[in-house]
Parts: sequence; structure tokens; C-alpha cells
Amino acid sequence: MEKRTGTVLIQIENRENVQLLNDIISKHSSIIIGRQGLPRSNGLSIISLVLEGTTDQIGSLTGQLGRLKGIQAKSVLLKNRTHE
Repeated sequence: MEKRTGTVLIQIENRENVQLLNDIISKHSSIIIGRQGLPRSNGLSIISLVLEGTTDQIGSLTGQLGRLKGIQAKSVLLKNRTHE
């Protein structure tokens, strides 16, 4: 299966599942190119992940994140272009 490049933006609204969040991210570390965390003054935190993997791998990560209470995750994948 072809690899895709993308990003996942994660907003942490409630810290009760942060350990589960970190466990899921660690489990998918093979597709993570970069990670940036940004604490915010209003109590919400943001994590941005840059990924490279198959759609199945990326879907597994985002699906697991989406089931965590108090955490929102949105992903964007780029289309692969063939070089002409």
C-alpha cells in the first residue's frame, strides 16, 4: 500500500486520558515524523503530529485518538503526486 503524508491536530480539553493519548502516540511512533506540543493559557493543550504512513496506519491512529473522552483529533492527508 502506498504511503501518504499528513498531519493530525489534537486538542486536549480534559487531562484524564492524557496517559492513554501518549500510549497511543507511542504505539504509532513508526509513522510519526514530528511532534510539537503547545500548552495554552486557557487550560487547553494542542499537539501537532506530522505523519508518513499508509492510510490504514494513519486511520488506526486517528480512530483510536477519536475514541478518547476529552480529546479532539482532526487529520489532513496530502494526495500523492506522480513525478512526470
